[in-house]
Amino acid sequence: MLSDVTTPQDLDDRLREALAALAGPAERRDPAAPLRTGTGLTGAQALALFDAQVTSRQLDLAGRWLRSFGEGFYTIGSAGHEGNGAVAAALRPTDPALLHYRSGAFYCLRAAQAAGTFPAASAGEDDEGTDEADVAVPPDAAEHRSTEAGESVREALGVPVEADDTPAREPLRVPAAVAAPSVPVGAGVAVDAAGEAVVGVPVAAPTAEGPHRTGREPGRPDGDADRDVDGGDANRDVEDAYTEAARDVLRGMVASAREPIAGGRHKVFGRADLAVIPTTSTIASHLPRAVGLGLALERLRRGGRRTGPPVRIGGGDRPVDGPWPPDAIVVCSFGDASVNHAGATAAFNTAGWYDHTGLRIPVLFVCEDNGLGISVRSPQGWVAATLRSRPGIRYFAADGGDPVETYRVAGEAAEWVRRHRRPAVLHLTTVRLMGHAGADAETAYRSTAELAADAERDPLLATARLLVAGGVATGEELLARYAERGWQVRRIAEEVLDEPKLASPAEVVAALAPRRPARIARAVADAAARAAGPDSAARVELFGGKPPELAGPLTLAQSVNAALADGMLDHPHLVVFGEDVAAKGGVYGVTKGLRDRFGPARVFDTLLDETSILGLGLGAGTAGMLPVPEIQYLAYLHNAEDQLRGEAATMQFFSSGAFRNPMVVRVAGLAYQEGFGGHFHNDNSVAVLRDVPGLVIAVPARPDDAAPMLRTCLAAAAVDGSVCVFLEPIALYHTRDLYTEGDGEWLAEYAEPGAWAAGHVPIGRARVYGVGSAEDVTIITFGNGLRMSLRAAATLADEGVGTRVVDLRWLAPLPVADIIREASATGRVLVVDETRRSGGVGEGVLAALVDAGYVGAARRVAAIDSFVPLGPAAGQVLVSEEAITQGARTLLAR
Repeated sequence: MLSDVTTPQDLDDRLREALAALAGPAERRDPAAPLRTGTGLTGAQALALFDAQVTSRQLDLAGRWLRSFGEGFYTIGSAGHEGNGAVAAALRPTDPALLHYRSGAFYCLRAAQAAGTFPAASAGEDDEGTDEADVAVPPDAAEHRSTEAGESVREALGVPVEADDTPAREPLRVPAAVAAPSVPVGAGVAVDAAGEAVVGVPVAAPTAEGPHRTGREPGRPDGDADRDVDGGDANRDVEDAYTEAARDVLRGMVASAREPIAGGRHKVFGRADLAVIPTTSTIASHLPRAVGLGLALERLRRGGRRTGPPVRIGGGDRPVDGPWPPDAIVVCSFGDASVNHAGATAAFNTAGWYDHTGLRIPVLFVCEDNGLGISVRSPQGWVAATLRSRPGIRYFAADGGDPVETYRVAGEAAEWVRRHRRPAVLHLTTVRLMGHAGADAETAYRSTAELAADAERDPLLATARLLVAGGVATGEELLARYAERGWQVRRIAEEVLDEPKLASPAEVVAALAPRRPARIARAVADAAARAAGPDSAARVELFGGKPPELAGPLTLAQSVNAALADGMLDHPHLVVFGEDVAAKGGVYGVTKGLRDRFGPARVFDTLLDETSILGLGLGAGTAGMLPVPEIQYLAYLHNAEDQLRGEAATMQFFSSGAFRNPMVVRVAGLAYQEGFGGHFHNDNSVAVLRDVPGLVIAVPARPDDAAPMLRTCLAAAAVDGSVCVFLEPIALYHTRDLYTEGDGEWLAEYAEPGAWAAGHVPIGRARVYGVGSAEDVTIITFGNGLRMSLRAAATLADEGVGTRVVDLRWLAPLPVADIIREASATGRVLVVDETRRSGGVGEGVLAALVDAGYVGAARRVAAIDSFVPLGPAAGQVLVSEEAITQGARTLLAR
């Protein structure tokens, strides 16, 4: 029995018995003909769909088998959801897809499409349109009421609401794989497209012997242990695209380092040449990215073509308009329980919001509704009511157990989105077979009758019945295909067991966040050469005849503004967006004038939702743009942290660099605002950012650091796909003086392009200020702490104490080498940390000192573990200049 390998209802045996019991067709029919009148799904396509579904089912069985002897690490399967294979068949293999974790059949069929082995559509299928009367649509879905934001963006893109935007049909073609930033060669050495060595994922030789295996192999019928693996129908070659797709998935299950997308780091559906973008979320956190990707695709399609130096896509150096065809649409699938998630709500709302303004977003959401979120039931009718009620999103529905209906409705939905470039949702009803995962005992929350009813709705059986009724195959023939595919999957499972695993920390983190400082420095130098050379006239015109280096000393805010303008001139696909950044120019004026200079398509206001703002950035970066979203206040970022942690920072890690989402997130933050505050506007918490692996965190304190650090972040995003957080201290935005009123010592000249290369600030390098002899004490700080520490150092100098003040500038990665060097120079270290004692930056600095064997004296001054209160009370919990001075004196007294 298979009970201990699959489920109590023995799904494999049930399906075999059901297939064997199917009567033969009354007559054979031409497989090239439609299976039903009025549908485009042919017999040949249905047979190929059946193979995709069978492959997916056998993969589920293989996952349980591998887990039974401890060699499989992932058992969430697609059983019952195989109807999504028909959704894949209705789309093009060049439509980027972000897939739910029950998308095995979709993935397998997409592989066949990309390989060119999925049968062609029947004659006239492409001419079928959507019958408007047959599709439910919310009453206000077609109503477009102009808003200032929507009107300005439409005007910039040339998008009149009434225009016929039907794109020309292009032939199906598979784009070249999005180039990865490194290609493993030899024993772990990798080179990028330019031949520069980078850390790669080594490919070790397989071991001679695999693990001891127990239990029944997937697809193996009882008593057939000696059957030839290559037996069965001699006319069928099972070494096909489905086989390779199965190998991909099985490698993910066993964490093989040869798995083609994540390289053994996770089991995901993803492959660049299949336009399948990996998602690690089990719920809806990938939906905001899908919306951003749709917005970016439409911008690229509508004349946002590249006219300047390339922003590198997926690690390649080729100047491209985007990795997918101009009329591509985005497909994004998720489960019914996910409609309740904040990420889904944000994505639906954003898609509808932009649609309401007349801005087109070609996204097809696919909700696969099996009625359960692990053990929690979706209330009857809730999912349909929720999806139907979304304004601006067209609603389609189909029975995922009926392949003909699914293919027809999915085709209608896809073509509607493709033609109108507007969002739609396909509500696909499914069943869930074999539980949520291998450890899930469904009998604890589902009745036997319910489980049996779902087994009867097995989509594989539905496709088989359709094939038999359509005169395409007999039940025995389909059983043979099922068994043959099972043997093939079993053989591949045996093979991948012996493949190498990631065997060192270096291998695991190789794809996390590549750092190529030489290339970044060269990119900055190249930008400087363009600004001083071919772009010089345009640059002078951009700044109204007076470039910023001729404008005199600038504040921190003015320096950031000028650097953004220079960056936008150099990167034609750089876009700045967020709340109030366009017409208003930001609540602190940092983006003032950028919309007037570059237009509302490149500088635009968004709706008030941080999850959606970051989602737009994620999608734009994946499509090849260079997004610079703004989060208005640091405290607001906490509403959307998972978009950075779970989506942005993981993309290169879980795709081995095949996909990237370069992004520079500007965040106004930290404390010390006078006359304005409270913990939302004076937030000093950065611990959640420093905990995200691979994230770059820059904190410019001075104007002469802000511009070069921003240029570094933009170059890192373009060159290495880095995700950078550019944290700007609000209290220093407009600060002009350092020691006395009117001294102007917190202002700085903006460097002319010829000085950019020499003034380049590499990621992870600190800046040191010497005050007095600089021999007695080292103060390590950042942000607002720099200004307070310099003032404290001046006081100490009057007392004969020489101080080294170290501005970290980068909170991740910390400038450890600079920290150790400057600490050792005096033997006394005072860490001034404006964040909190618990989880603050100071903890990391002290840990770096301890790890390096520092034996001198050390002391810390940090904010109290408290939210920042309003008004003068803030001074009771924040670091003060007096506390810094006294802390240094205490160190010197030891």
